[in-house]
Amino acid sequence: MNWKNILCEDRIRQFSKPTSSRDLRTEFEKDYHRIISSAAFRRLQDKTQVFPLDKNDYVRTRLTHSLEVSSFARSLGQSVGQSIINNNLSSDFSYEQRESISDILECAGLIHDIGNPPFGHFGESAIQDWCKNNFNKLIYKGKPIDEILSDEQKNDFYHFEGNAQALRVVSKLHFLVDENGMNLTKALLSTIIKYPVNSTGIDKYSGNIRTKKMGYFDADKDIFENVDASVGSNGNRNPLTYLLEAADDIAYLTADIEDSLKKGMISLDTLILEVNERISKSQNKEAADFAGQCLEKLNKKYEKATDKNLSEPDVYAIENWMVIVQGQVLQLVTDCFVDNYESIMAGTFAKSLIEESKAGLLMNILGDIAFKYTFTSKPIYKLEIAADTILNFLLDKFMKAILYYDTDEKLSVVDKKIISMISRDYMHIYHYYSEGKSESDRLYLRLLLVTDYICGMTDSFAKNLYQEFNGLI
Repeated sequence: MNWKNILCEDRIRQFSKPTSSRDLRTEFEKDYHRIISSAAFRRLQDKTQVFPLDKNDYVRTRLTHSLEVSSFARSLGQSVGQSIINNNLSSDFSYEQRESISDILECAGLIHDIGNPPFGHFGESAIQDWCKNNFNKLIYKGKPIDEILSDEQKNDFYHFEGNAQALRVVSKLHFLVDENGMNLTKALLSTIIKYPVNSTGIDKYSGNIRTKKMGYFDADKDIFENVDASVGSNGNRNPLTYLLEAADDIAYLTADIEDSLKKGMISLDTLILEVNERISKSQNKEAADFAGQCLEKLNKKYEKATDKNLSEPDVYAIENWMVIVQGQVLQLVTDCFVDNYESIMAGTFAKSLIEESKAGLLMNILGDIAFKYTFTSKPIYKLEIAADTILNFLLDKFMKAILYYDTDEKLSVVDKKIISMISRDYMHIYHYYSEGKSESDRLYLRLLLVTDYICGMTDSFAKNLYQEFNGLI
């Protein structure tokens, strides 16, 4: 791969640029303004990061998380770009390109979760489980739909993925001017495709992170192939994708601990005890030393807070410590990118940057602590059970209602009313892309229409719609 292609400014729908214009923005700066003015981006303010339907203003939503990822991603773009120049890693890399990768990564951070359904990652699991449990029961013209859809089409639902949905949102569903969504640059689209394989190409045990999940739906294969050809990634990860992934990991792994502490799910003593225990068991001396040095800084922050007689010394210590950890991990990720530059540019680097850096142990510890004390807690379980009830109900209603839409079969009065709830823009996209398709492909696109609609819901909208449908007004 080369930077000229990676930083491709082309869009799916090209347009003639005026010979003279007062608009001095670069193409990537234009992407930024398209994103922040979109309804899809605004809806992230009412989508779960960790705590569904939480009434505490302190904890992160998808919007605040995305803003943090955007900031970290831009910082990584700046430091990696400068390192490429300082170390003369690429003879054709310029200061202008350094700014371009920073702009692209800033935008990618904003939209990396824009396709996630309501209720966080649990929403993805609920959709997957519903489809696995019901596709053999939904009968279309005498046959279960799992016997009608192709393997890839079925697996699109069985492995439903917010990352793949993000590509749909920005390239199709957000109706800005036409059916090309936000019509973002191909460089940006390529960056957000974390897993450049389809749903039948998933292999969690391949040893290569690119096959961990699916990156695009069968319905969007043409977009993936168009973007892949333009940036020259040849089915591999875009180098900038590694940096976006690292920014995401840094943001959520540190934020989950901070939010959990604020909600009383973990204590400072527990955190210190867990980190110390894992350090003592580690066989990686460099990573253990880094984690140990970070832990010393946490203790010092706590001592400083108690010396000042602060009312919540543990919260003060954690909040300030997280800033230090984030800064140091950003630098270690930069170093790891530089150390593995050739394999990353060749498309053969198979791990995440954090995993391969000295920060890997500490970040894994933080993730495990959050899982142990927060994600498996009773309050979270209660919220997820409620979310499962809501999503299962909505999928039951909409999937059954949509089966015979746009066919010669007559719909019931109730099914017509249910379908009328779906966004007119989404309906338009369905009709545009289903024109001329086979009957089975149109069925597949109708099922996607339902998941498109549900994924576009905020947590509150999904809950309110469930209550309204059940007469709980």
